[in-house]
Order: sequence, then structure tokens, then C-alpha cells
Amino acid sequence: MQYGFFDDLNREYVITTPTTPYPWINYLGSQEYFSLISNTAGGYSFYKDAKLRRITRFRYNNVPLDLGGGRYYYINDGGDVWSPGWAPAKKELENYECRHGMGYTKISGERGGVETNITFFVPLNTNAEVHKVIVKNKTNDNKKVKLFSFVEWCLWNALDDMTNFQRNYNTGEVEVKGSVIYHKTEYKERRNHYAFFSVNAPICGFDSDRESFIGTYNGFENPQAVYAGQSNNSVADGWHPIASHCVEVDLEPGETKEYIFLLGYVENDLEDKWESKNIINKKKAEAMIEAFKTVDAVDKALKELSEYWDQLLSKYRIDSADDKLNRMVNIWNQYQCMVTFNLSRSASYFESGIGRGMGFRDSNQDLLGFVHQIPDRARERIIDLASTQLEDGGAYHQYQPLTKKGNDEIGGNFNDDPLWLILAVVAYIKETGDFSILDVMTPFDNDETKSTPLSDHLKRSFDHVIHNLGPHGLPLIGRADWNDCLNLNCFSMEPGESFQTTTSKDGKVAESVMIAGMFCYIGEEYAKLMKKTGNDSEADRAYLEVDKMRKTIMEHGWDGSWFVRAYDDFGRKVGSDDNEEGKIFIESQGLCIMGNCGMEDGKAIKALDAVEERLATKYGLVLQNPAFTKYYVEYGEISTYPAGYKENAGIFCHNNAWIMAAEALVGRGDKAFDYYTRIAPAYTEEYSEIHRMEPYVYSQMVAGKDAKRHGEAKNSWLTGTASWNFIAISQYILGIKPEYDGLQIDPSIPKSWDGYKITREFRGDIYEITIKNPNHVSSGVVKLTVDGKEVEGNILPIFGDKKKHVAEVILG
Repeated sequence: MQYGFFDDLNREYVITTPTTPYPWINYLGSQEYFSLISNTAGGYSFYKDAKLRRITRFRYNNVPLDLGGGRYYYINDGGDVWSPGWAPAKKELENYECRHGMGYTKISGERGGVETNITFFVPLNTNAEVHKVIVKNKTNDNKKVKLFSFVEWCLWNALDDMTNFQRNYNTGEVEVKGSVIYHKTEYKERRNHYAFFSVNAPICGFDSDRESFIGTYNGFENPQAVYAGQSNNSVADGWHPIASHCVEVDLEPGETKEYIFLLGYVENDLEDKWESKNIINKKKAEAMIEAFKTVDAVDKALKELSEYWDQLLSKYRIDSADDKLNRMVNIWNQYQCMVTFNLSRSASYFESGIGRGMGFRDSNQDLLGFVHQIPDRARERIIDLASTQLEDGGAYHQYQPLTKKGNDEIGGNFNDDPLWLILAVVAYIKETGDFSILDVMTPFDNDETKSTPLSDHLKRSFDHVIHNLGPHGLPLIGRADWNDCLNLNCFSMEPGESFQTTTSKDGKVAESVMIAGMFCYIGEEYAKLMKKTGNDSEADRAYLEVDKMRKTIMEHGWDGSWFVRAYDDFGRKVGSDDNEEGKIFIESQGLCIMGNCGMEDGKAIKALDAVEERLATKYGLVLQNPAFTKYYVEYGEISTYPAGYKENAGIFCHNNAWIMAAEALVGRGDKAFDYYTRIAPAYTEEYSEIHRMEPYVYSQMVAGKDAKRHGEAKNSWLTGTASWNFIAISQYILGIKPEYDGLQIDPSIPKSWDGYKITREFRGDIYEITIKNPNHVSSGVVKLTVDGKEVEGNILPIFGDKKKHVAEVILG
């Protein structure tokens, strides 16, 4: 069953019913001001930090679903009250449509001959979201309707806002000036920031107190002011400040009127604190309002946003016979990569924006998927991340985007974290050729007195692994590796010892074969980087350590038919045929093969065959098998989930990409692409009633074969799945991979394909690459020509002339 369709020409997903299986959302903003908006206009806004600069309020796990707050509009048409986006009034609409596009959302609704269209977007370089509202009379009679707007202010710190009622019910303050409602709660305290909501038309009333507008015992669906057809002109004094305008709209038959609402944020300079006692300085807000007061100005800003996305999405484009592949690669996957870059895992319909900031591991991986689009911002992000690293090479697992300080509550000791920094830096340099980043003086723990060149941070990341090895010579897992729920050092118990009599023993010696595979994969990239920069001695040392780790993996990490996942704190295998449950895990299979383990003796193929036999389902590859059916205290959180969900044998889409990459590396392009199609969103659209999440973006998790709701997704949008699946399809399957000296062409595709075309911008040059597959093979470049001249090998050279270059690739 489908609930909409792809409009590839306009780069939109068009939703044709408001009652999707779950709220299908979009993100507005690309720099500092961000908004989440659902297909019925639910969601919230914030500036930089979803926890510390929350602008509008939202209630999670709300009943009814997605009625926890939003930017709501109501029409009162002679006593008939309805909402253009269906919610919150939930009156039946004669026509409804939501178009989620690149950084904007358009929602339209029609009832009683009145059509209302609203375009929501955040203009470039602007800390505000625009709501362009068009009201049209489609009848042959005059219409006099009232248009009500509504947002509810959050009191800035989202956690404090939802917990500290005894204080916050006394702090809400607003100021109303003309058609602008200012939210100045804590302005006197912070003295430098406020929010506002304006409309570019005279208003016949306003409300800024929630109880006055909605009514003490009413809900968003039936606000008393809207049903009365008249605002109360209430001024909030504590309690719950809101912003609502009332605009009288007189329409002749066929007439249309347009209004511009602006929801914005201002952070004043210190010298701009206030105009006078308790009156905020409105100059910056007034300048923003003036800039977007006309429809022409708004349309111009929307066009600029579209051109911005034209430029970003032009960096990598495919033209193939598969429309679903084209829309994923050209539009939605790259769009999602940019959203994950902006927000990491902090704010979605599954992450509250309160519990998590920017992840060290997460953001370094997210960078892989967008570095080709905005390398300058990737460079800045790398320095931000490296600045939270600790002197021993470890890292804070998360940091707050507003302060860029490491999160002490989460701390470090996730022993995979340091390696991801190396991979991010390597990806950045390969994309840009900018080796100067290695010389940037970068602090540890944001202490400028402890700054060293970024290259030293990479060395400490590399050494953090070899300085933390366990009894088998494999890396210690620490609190966890990539799999946060595999907590093998959670409790130290002797075999047979009961939980009640547990006593900790010296040291935490659980080891991770997954980190070992990562070390071989990423450590070799570190060695190549050192070689490229002329640091031969460091390169030689790194190669020796990587070679030693590969031998250790094959000695202690090979189980006979697949790679072991780990050793627990008692030296017992995890992810082995010896285990009763959890015999095989996906992560070590993918990363060990990406780390070139078992490639020469057939063990890699054997491991991948085991993946297909034991982990594959029609909806993707499960994380492990068999699922845990009981709690294992020595394994930690992973066995607390019901079988088939999340880390307990759920389909974790993030690590599916590592298997795609591994299959491509061994030359099995059919299998690599088959796995790609099982989880790529566009391919899930036909069974949306099962999948439930948006059919245009990846979800973190899909319920596995042991689950009662097999195939149902959760945790959409903010997931490393986005970047890794873009890497899997663009670099490993389609085979266009940046290297230090050019673009490497090394496809691994289904044998049935005749070919495809790729347009790739690389270091300012434009490459138009045609791949031909006349012999219907999966891999192997037998001929490469560039601008009509044959090139030896499979590297497209860097011309540096900012011109177009035409390449033809023959597989055989």
C-alpha cells in the first residue's frame, strides 16, 4: 500500500493522505536554525542546539500521535473550523497534499470552497523559518474567513522546560508590538536572545497565553479562541507563553490572498542587550521581518534555496535504467546525508533532542557521506570533533553543538571512537587534496594549552588501539564498540557465579574482533596517509601493526566459517558456533573483510556465505543469529531487547552497508546490489503499511525475522545508515572512489546491467563517466579512456582546469 509518490522532477515526495502509518517528516534549515516538520505540520524548531536553544515546544509519545505541538494554522469559515494540514483540527478535507522537498515542505488543504496552501522553509543565512500562507476562495460567493496562527514557545532549555515546572510557570514573558509577538522569557537573565513570530498584515487580535487561547480543558484540536472566532489579546505572565495571530481574510469569488509569517530567533551582541528596562532590542528582528515582508522576497529566497540544493546535488549524479536507484543516489540519500551531518543523532521523531548531542563516532561517519558536497564545513567539523579528543587518544562520545564541549555525562571509553576520526580525515583529504588540515593546531579536551597538530591526534587515535590490547592481542572493547549494547565489561562474573554474589575482578579484558577489523581497514588508510605525506617511518610502523593485527584476527578471530564477534570478560567467544545463541554477528564479517582479512584463502567468501545463510531476510540482514531469548548479564543491554528488535537480531541498516562493501570487494556485485535494494527506502515504498517509516529516507532499524512485526522500521532519518549506504552504492558498487591522485574507477555491479553514467565533480573538475558492460561481468576495468585518450590503470587523473572531462570505462 502506498501513501504518496515520488516527484523526481521537483525532487519531492508527495503525500496524498494525512494519515500515514507514522508521521512522515522533513527537516528545514541547513546552517544554524533547524526545524522538524511532519506531513501535518507537527514538530518543533531550535537554534544550533535542540536541547539548549529550543524555540518551540513539542511533546513526545503524545496521544494522539503527532499532536504534541507544531506550527499550526486554523481556518474559521463561518463557524466551520479546520486546519489546512488536517491536524490539529482533524476535520475531513476535500483535498489534501503534502510535498516534502529539499529544505522545504508545502502543505495544502481544501474545505468548503476555501483552499489554503502553506510553504514552510528556512532561508539561507537566516535564523528564521518562513511560512508563506495562500488562501483562495474557489466558490462563486464572497468569503469572509478568519485565519489563526499558533506556536507554543519552549523556555529554551528543553529538558528544564519539561521538568522544572515550579520555576518555569513563573518565568514566561512576551511582548507584543503591532503584528509581532516577541518571546523574551529569560531575556533579563541571559540578556542576549529572544524569539518572535510575525505576520506581514494587520491583525484583528492575538493571544500569547496558552490557556486563554486554547482553554484550560481543551486541546489543540478545539482551541476556544478559534471556535469563538475572536482572539483574547492575552499577554502571557508566567504559565505557558504562545504566539497566535488572528487575520481577517475577505475574499471575492476566485480571489487569492497571500500572507508571510516569520518565526525567528535573535541572539544580540552584548552591546545590543536592551532598548530600556525590560524592553528587548528589536532591531535584528525588525530587519529580518523587513527582509521577508513581501511575497516576491520570499519567492526569491525559496529560489535561492533550490539553487543551493541544485549545486549540492550536482556533485554526484547517476543516470541508470533503474528509477529507484537514480532517485536514491541523486536526491534522497544525499539529502539525508546532509541532515545527519547537521544534526548527528540529536533531534528526530525518535530522538528528543535532549539526551544526545553530536556524536564523535556518529559525526565522523556522517562526514563520509557529505564531504563531497560541502568540504569547507567538513573541515570545520573535523576540527570540532578532534578538539573533544582526550590526550590518550580516546574521545568524549558526544559533545553539545552549542558549546562544542565534550559531554561529561556520557564520557568516553567507546574504544572504536578514535579510529573513525582517522577515516574522516582521510576521506576529507582524498576529496579535497587539502593536506594542510594535518597541520592545524588542535586542542585536546578543548584545552587550548594542550594543542598539537591534527596529525598527532591521528597518531594517538591509531595508538589508542595498540595501547589497549587484551589477552589474545585483540583490541579491548571498553564500554562498547560500535554496538553500544554489547557491554561485555558490564559485569565481571565467574562462570556459574550468580548475579547476587558477583565481585569485580582486576581489569576489564573483553576484546572486540570488530575493532580489530576496523583497525586493519582504517589503520591501513592511516599508513597510506603517512606514506603520502612523506612520513615513511610512521607509515612502516603502521603497516607492521596492521599486518600483526590481521594475523591475530585469523588466529583468534576466525571461527571456522565466519569471524568471531568478540571475547567476553572471561575470555569466552561471542559470536561463535560454540555459543547457544548469538552464534554469528554481522559487524565483524563486514569490517574484517573491508580490512582485507581472509581475502586470499577464501575465508572472506566463506564468511559472506554464512551471512547470506544465517542473517539474510527479504527486508535486510539481521545483526546476529540466533536471537537472544533470555537475558545474559555478561553481554549487557543487547540481550534485554525482545528477539528481532534493535541490537538483538534486528535489521540494523547501518551495518548492512558493510556487507554490501564486502561483497563488492570480493567481486560479487549481484549480491552487493541485492542487499542494497532490500533496505534502500525507495524500494520499500510498495509495502509502506509494513515498513511504516518514510519511503524516502533510511531508518536505523527494521524488525528482524524473529520479531512479531518483521519488516517494520523505527528510528528514521538520523542514522549512520545514510552515509554508509551512500558510500556502499557510490564507491563500492557503482565504483567511483576518491583517491589522493584522482578518481578510482572500480565498479562491482550486477552482471545483467548494460551500464550507466555518472557525473562527478572532483576538485573543481567535472567528470562525465560512462561505464559499459558489454560482457556482462560484475567487475574488472579492461579499458579506460579520458577525453579520447586511453589511460593506463583505473585512476582518472586530476586535471585542475575546472573543465569537463569525458571518460569511458569498459568492464570485462
